[in-house]
Amino acid sequence: MPSSWLVANALWLQAGWWACVLGAQYPGLLLLVPLGLAIHLWLCPDYKAEIKALLRVALAGCVLDSVLGALGVFSFDTWPLPLWLVLLWWVLASGLRHSLAWAGRPYWRGALLGAFGAPLAYVGGARLAGVGLPLGVIETGLLLMPVWALALPLLLRIAARR
Repeated sequence: MPSSWLVANALWLQAGWWACVLGAQYPGLLLLVPLGLAIHLWLCPDYKAEIKALLRVALAGCVLDSVLGALGVFSFDTWPLPLWLVLLWWVLASGLRHSLAWAGRPYWRGALLGAFGAPLAYVGGARLAGVGLPLGVIETGLLLMPVWALALPLLLRIAARR
């Protein structure tokens, strides 16, 4: 896979994250996400396998965040998840077979990235998107560390499956 594709995919992940999180307050930004996903699929070398991976990962991610919300880790204004968060799962899924694939093997890479990157993204995103953290910021971050140390490697495997 050309390095330009991986760079473009990494940039898309960042832009998509911002569009989703800020889209919680400015819903017009959410329109950029389906456009970005369509471009991603159009440029993707194997779009059929990519669509399957996107569906599997987004479903698993939405279940994970719905469970965390039901357990009181997050407080959303809609049930089970707000639209911007569902779209954010599609954005994340679009990078797991590409710019984030390096974290899939060995397992510890994904575990480290998940343990440290995900809590920072959640806590930062929650503040920007107006998501409540009933347990507190630090407590939520610490709780998410082991969850995501397990979740990210599993999501990478789910995405890689053919």
